[in-house]
Amino acid sequence: MEVKVIDINGKDTGRKVQLSDSVFGIEPNNHAVYLDVKQYLANQRQGTHKAKERAEVAGSTRKIKKQKGTGTARAGSKKSPLFKGGGTVFGPRPRSYSFKLNKTVKRLARKSAFSLKVKESNLLVVEDFNFETPNTKNFINVLKALGLENKKSLFVLGDSNKNVYLSSRNLKASSVVTNSELSTYEILNANNLVLLEGSLEGIEENLSK
Repeated sequence: MEVKVIDINGKDTGRKVQLSDSVFGIEPNNHAVYLDVKQYLANQRQGTHKAKERAEVAGSTRKIKKQKGTGTARAGSKKSPLFKGGGTVFGPRPRSYSFKLNKTVKRLARKSAFSLKVKESNLLVVEDFNFETPNTKNFINVLKALGLENKKSLFVLGDSNKNVYLSSRNLKASSVVTNSELSTYEILNANNLVLLEGSLEGIEENLSK
């Protein structure tokens, strides 16, 4: 498919780029997208939760009452889970939530995410640009020109560009990544996806393996 290339002022450059149908024009696979997003979010979890169990609760191990004759159930320790302040039964323990996902599924998920953005007409191709120095105001002007000032956007660069990255860092609604850092979650989490011309070759190469 052909997509027009615009400049950072939002004007048509008169040029078009050919996007691979095998990356940007497939039928989205919702289950692959679900699995990849689930893995991404699972990897963000620290898994440091912990509840004290019976052996870890502070307290005496003395038998709190005699075994028989009280009219109530027998009890051996104040650390029993039955009592207030006692240990937790089957409480959370530190663990890793990460799980393995095949590369083929991850590639399919990213292709599906790209294709969804194309179907929703939320994908723009912008010619490569740079700033002489990091300047948030310049990046805001780019967002205004592209009509993305009040929208959550993701800019994808071909190679790392420190000035462009630092210019966007203070903006909550916009983020900048390189094509090698892309994830399905980030693509779908943005309302609009902005691909710089220099990123297209790397994206298609990575997803065509």
